[in-house]
Amino acid sequence: MSRNGTSPALRHIDVVLDAVHSPSSAGVSTVTASWCRSLLHHGLDPGTGAKRARVDLSTLGQRRSEHAALLAVAAPVLDQVFRSVGRSGCGVVLSDPTGIVLDRRVGAGDAAEFDAVGLVEGGRWGEAEEGTNGIGTCLFEDKPVIIHRDQHFASRNLGISCMDAPLHDPQGRLAGALDVSSYRQDHGAAMAELVSALVRDAARRIERDYFCMHYVGSRIVFLADDPVHGTALLATDRDDLVIGASRGARARLKLSDAMLRAPRPLDQVLGAQSRGPSFEDSDRTALRQALAQAGGNASAAARILGVGRATFYRRMARAGLSR
Repeated sequence: MSRNGTSPALRHIDVVLDAVHSPSSAGVSTVTASWCRSLLHHGLDPGTGAKRARVDLSTLGQRRSEHAALLAVAAPVLDQVFRSVGRSGCGVVLSDPTGIVLDRRVGAGDAAEFDAVGLVEGGRWGEAEEGTNGIGTCLFEDKPVIIHRDQHFASRNLGISCMDAPLHDPQGRLAGALDVSSYRQDHGAAMAELVSALVRDAARRIERDYFCMHYVGSRIVFLADDPVHGTALLATDRDDLVIGASRGARARLKLSDAMLRAPRPLDQVLGAQSRGPSFEDSDRTALRQALAQAGGNASAAARILGVGRATFYRRMARAGLSR
C-alpha cells in the first residue's frame, strides 16, 4: 500500500522509516535510537495492527508476587500522584523491569481509553513489544524519558504522551518504571515537562521508602539527593558497619557489589580519616570494625587495636563474637 496518504498515521510511518534509514539516525537522539532498535533489532512495524501483548492472569500474579515489596511501598505514592494528575485525564502506571504493567491508577471516565490501548495490568510495554514508548524506552535507557505522541514508534500510540522514570531496588538494580500517561490533546510539551518532574520526584520517594523498608531496624545515613541517580543512602548495623547502599550512594561513592559484600566501617566507606577503632569504644563495635578493616584476619585486627592475639580472642568471646 502506498505511504503517500495524508492521515497522521501514514505520515508518521514515513517519518519513522526515513529517520531509521538515515545513515546518522541512531546518534541523533534517544527517540531515533529507539526507533532504530524497534525496527532493526526487534523487527517491529510502525504501522502494525497486531493484537496488543498481554500476559495471562497466572503470570501477572507471579510477577506481582515477585515484586510485592515494591508494590506495597509504591501504592501510597501512586495514590498521591494520581490525586495530583488524575483529574486532568492522566493515568499512573507501575511496571516491572521487563515492561509488564503491575499496577495502575486511572479515572473511571478514562478507563476505557487506557484499556483499549493496553495500559492495563498485565499489558506488555517493553520496547520489544511496542517499540519506542515511555515505559519500554525508560527501562532500556535506565533514565527518565518523555515520549510525546509522535515520538512513539507505533502509529497506534500517536495519541499518548508518556512521562516516565526508572525505579531501582535497595541493591541499585533496575526494578521497574513509574509512568504517567495522558490522552489529552491540550497537554503540550510544557505540561509534559511539569508532569515529568512530578514523576521523577515520586520515583525517588519510592526508592527511598523501598530502601528504608528493606533495611528496617538499621541506621540510615543520608548523603545527598541526586536528581540523576536518586537519593544517596547508606544502611549501617548497630556497630556502624555499612551493610547496604542505594543506587545514588553507589554512584556517589563508586561502590560495587564486591565492595559491599563484606561490611566495612562507615568512615572507611566515606573515605574519612579517623583515629581508628579503640577499646575506649564499645568492645563489640571496636572488634567488628577492626575485623572488617583487616578483612577478617584476627591477627591483623589485633595489631590494629594494639593488643595481643590472645587478648583479642578473649575480648571476642566476651563480646559474644565467634572466631
